[in-house]
Amino acid sequence: MSGLGGYILDWLGFGSHDHAGHGHDHHGPHGHTHGVIDATIATTNRGIWAIKWSFIILAVTAALQMVVVVLSGSVALLADTIHNIGDATTAIPLWIAFMLARRKPSPTFTYGLGRVEDLAGIVIVLVILFSAIVAGYQAVERLIHPQTVTHLGWLAAAGLVGFLGNEAVAMFRIRVGREINSAALIADGYHARTDGLTSLAVVIGAIGVWLGFPLADPIVGLVITIAIFGIVWQSARSVLTRMLDGIEPGMMVEIRHAAEHVPGARIVDAKARWIGHKLHADIAIAADEALPLAEASKIASALEQELFEHLPALAAANIRFSSDDDRPNAHGHHHDHGDHPGHTH
Repeated sequence: MSGLGGYILDWLGFGSHDHAGHGHDHHGPHGHTHGVIDATIATTNRGIWAIKWSFIILAVTAALQMVVVVLSGSVALLADTIHNIGDATTAIPLWIAFMLARRKPSPTFTYGLGRVEDLAGIVIVLVILFSAIVAGYQAVERLIHPQTVTHLGWLAAAGLVGFLGNEAVAMFRIRVGREINSAALIADGYHARTDGLTSLAVVIGAIGVWLGFPLADPIVGLVITIAIFGIVWQSARSVLTRMLDGIEPGMMVEIRHAAEHVPGARIVDAKARWIGHKLHADIAIAADEALPLAEASKIASALEQELFEHLPALAAANIRFSSDDDRPNAHGHHHDHGDHPGHTH
């Protein structure tokens, strides 16, 4: 379905559960895309679908926990609730990033706006950091000025609700993030998983108070704060690596492995970087200057096809021939999804 009806179904989560729901992509030597929707929109629809439902789950979870916070006065649960609210809030920059990623390249942004996803990742890290500071302040304040914690049964139940809600969101975000190769969405998923584990700490705090140790509640609040700082570090490292054009160590191994399947494609130099959740590669292969242009084109096309098969997240491969010292030679080959190969003489 296309038009407004299709858009509404996509927003509601129907029809965007699978990349093939609107057609299929075939990455061959010519890289034609079949279907009514390209891969970028398919993956961003999938991302938006995951963000939307995780936001709903976390919003409901935080609302239920806030009621118990008011009843019990638990600072540990307050820290957990603040974190849940922050986690739900991170859906906003991710949703904006995925929406902007749908825009086509322009004369100004020739690679499109995929990098906005990295900026969203930075915003998410800052939100997590802020929630850690607030939670830590509340816990220290309660250590200095202890207060009685009540409704321990409800407190434990709220901790379990927080764990279940966050674990559901974590599985959503991590699975979909890996499907569409989004570092920001994966980082947000691990953030939710850590938040779920800290919710279990709320249950431990409630048990401690029940056993006659009232400081157990603010101590658990501090433990939760430390855990949040840990996820800040993990998420920041992942997002900043991509912002600085870093890639996973195994990526270059996979590129060179793809070249081993193509006779005559000896890699002289290879580079790759992420733009949003799409991979772009720039590869130079050794050239025999006596090789006819048609044969060189066949080698480049064969390597291109192998790269797309080995790297599902690959959006564009720029393949050129050069000497061993990587000097540009007579033939270049470029491909991007939806375009025919180009030749540079």
